[in-house]
Parts: sequence; C-alpha cells; structure tokens
Amino acid sequence: MTRVPVAVLGATGNIGQRFVSLLQDHPSFELAALCSSERKVGGRLPAHWRLDDATLGPEAGEMELRPLDLRALAREGVVAAFSALPADIATDLEAEAARAGIRVFSNASSHRMAPEVPLLVPEVNPDHIALVERQATRKSGGFLTTNPNCSITGLVLALKPLVDAFDFSEVHVATYQALSGAGYPGVPSLDIVGNVVPFIENEEEKMRREAKKILGAWSDGVVPSRLEVWPTCVRVPVREGHLEAVSIPLGEDVAPEEVARVLSAFRGEPQRQELPTAPKEPILVRAEPNRPQPLLDVNAGEPARARGMAATVGRIRVVGRNLRFVVLSHNTVRGGAGGSVLNAELAHRRGYLG
Repeated sequence: MTRVPVAVLGATGNIGQRFVSLLQDHPSFELAALCSSERKVGGRLPAHWRLDDATLGPEAGEMELRPLDLRALAREGVVAAFSALPADIATDLEAEAARAGIRVFSNASSHRMAPEVPLLVPEVNPDHIALVERQATRKSGGFLTTNPNCSITGLVLALKPLVDAFDFSEVHVATYQALSGAGYPGVPSLDIVGNVVPFIENEEEKMRREAKKILGAWSDGVVPSRLEVWPTCVRVPVREGHLEAVSIPLGEDVAPEEVARVLSAFRGEPQRQELPTAPKEPILVRAEPNRPQPLLDVNAGEPARARGMAATVGRIRVVGRNLRFVVLSHNTVRGGAGGSVLNAELAHRRGYLG
C-alpha cells in the first residue's frame, strides 16, 4: 500500500519531535518533510533532539530542516501536515496550508473553537470529523483538524463512558500537570524545583469550553454538551504525565465496581477499526491504592506503537453519590502528537486523505 506523504511543521520542539518519533516508521504515512523556524533551516534534528524515551531513526536523522513554505510542500505532493507550531504562528500558517490543499492535523490551540473545525478525540467524538466538509478550503482538498488541550484529553477519555452510562451534569477536577506541558524550556527551574505552582494561564478556561465541544452531540453539527467542567490547574515538578483528581456528583446510586467495569469495557472507533496508534484498551483501571503514578504509568498502552496513548484510572470511590477517581494521561503523546496522529489515522480510514 502506498503511504501518504506528510510533513511536520515546527519539527524541533517537544511536540514536533514527538510527531517525528511517531511518524518515522508509520505504516500509513511517509515522513516527507521536516519544517522549522528560519534560524534552524538547513540543520538536522540530531542537534536538537531532546526525547530520552524515543529514538530518532537514521532516515529522519538525515532529513534537512526546511522553511515553512506551505505552497512548496503542496507542489511537491505533501498531502497532510502535522502542526506543532506555537499558537500565534499557527493561526495564519495553518490556514495557509489548508488553502494550499494540505490536510492539517494541529496540536495548536488557534482553531480549536472555530465552529467548522473538529476538536477530536477519536474514541469520544469520531463523527465530528465530518465538520471538515463545511470548510471553504475543502474545495482545494485542504482542511483543518485539531486535538484538544493536553489537560482535557485524558479527562474526556474517562468521562465518555461515564456520561453514556450514568446521570450527572457537572465534574470537578484538580489537575497536577507535568512540566513538558509548558513546552521547552518551560517553567524556570527556580520557580518549580521543590515547588508547586497553583496557576496555569488560560488552562482552566480551555478545559471548560473544550469539554463542551468534544462531548457535544452530533446532529448535523456539534450541539455543545450540557456538562459543566470546573477545573483547578496546578503545575508540578514532574517531567511527563498529567495526573487529575476527579469528583462527580451523581444523580443515582452507583457501586465503584460498576464504574470500574464501565471504564474497563470502553472501546471506541479506533479500537474497532484497529487504527495503528490506537491502544487496545483506551482506559486501564488499576486496583492498587497508590496508582496511577506518572513514573510508573505514563507510557501505558499496547501495542508498542500505542505506548502513552492509554489513560489510566485508579482510586475509584463512591461516597454519598459522589464519584471520585484519579486519571493519568501522557500529555505530549496522547494529549499532544499521538492524539493528532490518531486523528489523521481516523481521517485516512474514513477517506479524507485521498
């Protein structure tokens, strides 16, 4: 089978390097171009490689970093681009790429809340991908899709089966977010070493509004969910993995064992379609009282290509109709590059890439 030529926009940053690590040997996508800022053009990734848990293959390591010339990429036959661009740059460049006929799968926040742009977690809202058909750039073949903020991704994975099974209208969550969520170089060391920072700018607002769009019903468009998510977001001195303590007032009596069963049994379209980056079990439930932990569970997910793509849930308790649990997800894999790659796999399976 011919693989789809793809590019990475912003290849030298944390998320860009995650894209490269996931795409360099992908069964459906061929890594055709790595693009970077002007000051890095002409260099190669080995000089910038920062991931100690992912290996850079020789072919990707020999690729020369190119300028962000979207029209040139389109002329050369690049079909899709994975964007790790900063939001302020992504706003115009991603739109330009779509106008050039490129299918854009973005990790940036710039276009997430645009009504015609899908905000995808494929296990949760796969039908929302049909929004791309309403984009003006679709006439030229291009479109925009986005994955959510890294702090909401693991939460909505856990919420989806619960919303379908039980009666509730609000969720309270405290997030303990890893340093890598702030990008590179991220939080200054003197601010975070031996410390916890109880504020992340715009994070709580993003979680609230993105949850409504992701969990919204599909009815010839997205009808926002009635669910209210009330977050408190905190930065902690952990390298990878967002841990979240969730509290849900229920409208009915539910046993913890039933909650665990519902979460463990959950499968979405990526699992049914056996998409390459989809974990066999999108939610893993741990019975131990001290799990999940970022150090032990951040890379959960099988097969090997899906490492870091599963959310792990533990400490499930129900007291007085109040459900509480902890969920952990990998913020730069499932909540970042891996989420966009899974979005592209869904789009490819549904015929949007060719």
